[in-house]
Amino acid sequence: MNVIFVEPAFPANQREFVRGLAEAGANVIGIGERPADWLDTDLRGWMLHYQQIPNVTDVGALIDAVRLAQSKVWVDALESTIESHTMAAAYAREACGIPGTSVRTAYLCRDKPAMKEALRAVGIQTAQSTGATSSAEVRDFVASVGYPIILKPRAAAGASGTSRVDSDVELDRALAELGSSGATDIAVEEFVEGHEGFYDTISIDGRPAYDFISHYYPNVLEAMRERWISPQFISTNRVESAEDYAEVRDLGLRAIEALGIGTSATHMEWFFGPKGLRFSEIGCRPPGVRAWDLYAAGNDIDIYREWANSIVHHSVERPLSRRRAAGIVALRPDRDGTISHYEGVDEVQRQFGEWILDSHLPGSGTATQPVEAGYMANAWIRMAHPDYDTVHHMLNVVGETVRVHVS
Repeated sequence: MNVIFVEPAFPANQREFVRGLAEAGANVIGIGERPADWLDTDLRGWMLHYQQIPNVTDVGALIDAVRLAQSKVWVDALESTIESHTMAAAYAREACGIPGTSVRTAYLCRDKPAMKEALRAVGIQTAQSTGATSSAEVRDFVASVGYPIILKPRAAAGASGTSRVDSDVELDRALAELGSSGATDIAVEEFVEGHEGFYDTISIDGRPAYDFISHYYPNVLEAMRERWISPQFISTNRVESAEDYAEVRDLGLRAIEALGIGTSATHMEWFFGPKGLRFSEIGCRPPGVRAWDLYAAGNDIDIYREWANSIVHHSVERPLSRRRAAGIVALRPDRDGTISHYEGVDEVQRQFGEWILDSHLPGSGTATQPVEAGYMANAWIRMAHPDYDTVHHMLNVVGETVRVHVS
């Protein structure tokens, strides 16, 4: 099987998808933005051919590169795993006659208001929402729904560019910031109160072959706004045993069907609160923040190889063990600057060393990244344990104990 993979080198874990495809028996043709001699020996060795183009989201350039590959070999599949690449990849598939995620599906997974309309049409509850191209349209929505609301660029990935607005003053400020960033098409929705988590799958022909459920502590918007919080998310191993998850899994399957997702990784954000279960976003791609590493550690699988098996063989090899819950805690510096030292790392290692999967503690002299850059922007520690509540407790202790000091 010959598979084109879009952007094999960046971000760093993209190489794992290429490795998985090669180990599953595929001939991998890479199309990316970096020169071939920048790629390491292993990555080059996993690919039959690599072609550099200036920008993989340039639809015309991507189609030209795909057609060049088709002039040399039969291409069975074209895969991308980064949200910003999914539309260009879908256009290239359709232009070049390659099966896979359609333009319609990619559009519905990228355009938040259209996505929510498609979900509501099949009875999946979502926040009230609309698309707006002017401040007047946003204000009309506020007049109908009331505060608080959520604003974000219409095609933004994850929580990128997202803000909560609670008043007219905050709305003026948020619209000005969106305007200065160049965003002219805005997704607007009511703020839904409740606990936030996500539901991810590797699906084959529209049916989850694997599924995973994770929880945020606290919700993402709060985590990205408050420096003092050491936020975490945890993948649970109680997916089958907890009755509360049955509705999440059922709605997840219905969302896959509604959006026409076939053989693909999926990522779905949900809220549960006073108004019940609400789905907020659906992606036909893997989750970010290397959540797949946690799924692999918790379930005793090589998830990148199994993803590749789903594409190459239309099946997975190993069942999920659900042996451990696994999570990450982000460790924020006390202010922006340059990291000077850490406090509490030895104590955490003494208490929980056997349950630590890995950690990232940038050395003295490293410049910090802003809080809104995300969970892995600065220091972090990942842990796993057979009991979900124990993982949650350990991550809490780590967040309270480890301090990142800057100068």
